[in-house]
Amino acid sequence: MSTQASLPHLLQRLHRGAAGWLQSWWRLTQFAVLMFSVALTPASYGRERRPVLARHLVSDTVPNLAWYGVLSALVSLVLIRIVVVTSQSYGLSRYALEMVVRVLVLELIPLTAAAFVALRTTLPAGLEFAQGRSAGRQVSMLELHREFFPRVAAGVFAVWMLAAVSCVLTLILTYLSLYGFTPWALAGYTRVVGQVFNPAVTMILALKIVFFSFAVGLIPMASSFYFGENYRNKVSHGLSDMVRLFAVMLLIEVASLMGNYY
Repeated sequence: MSTQASLPHLLQRLHRGAAGWLQSWWRLTQFAVLMFSVALTPASYGRERRPVLARHLVSDTVPNLAWYGVLSALVSLVLIRIVVVTSQSYGLSRYALEMVVRVLVLELIPLTAAAFVALRTTLPAGLEFAQGRSAGRQVSMLELHREFFPRVAAGVFAVWMLAAVSCVLTLILTYLSLYGFTPWALAGYTRVVGQVFNPAVTMILALKIVFFSFAVGLIPMASSFYFGENYRNKVSHGLSDMVRLFAVMLLIEVASLMGNYY
């Protein structure tokens, strides 16, 4: 009897969980459409709103760019050395450059750049902004343009900048690690890199960075847009945002791997 009585309760919990999960994704989709419509509105870039947007772009990008640039350079040097030594030990030195470019530039740097911006900026900012809102208060169009859109745009722009600068820095460090300070190997280096970055791979890399940036910018702020309840609920929403964000990033990474290697 206890088993039969607990079965409807279990089904009810599963139904509530599935309904809440679908509702959260539906609200995220609505918020994304709303942000894209605001981004396409010329009033979002008016004279009175440009300083706020510029301040968020600079404050969310420059500190992250400095820290991530140093960390990515150190990690890149270590990984480059590991790949070069390993390839030499197996007699595969001619494939070392291609392996470094594929592992670092195509896969690790975009993923770590998005994760760095999310953990350092967008997730804490989304939770802090949600805690400052009154419970159940509707968001006005002025707040949408002055508060939400600059934060979303700053998160998107920060991922673009970190990924672009780190990719260029890694390519430079790879050349210096393999050939040293000589210009004579530049022709062969650019030929191998150009063979890796064919049009399909380049398009997949660009799309991956773009989708990473949208996920990092939109998901944390969507929670603070819809959920204006008590502090404990906001903390739980912050944790669910982290899980949802990294789940989306994992799906994007898997899709890019399938596009590159299948």
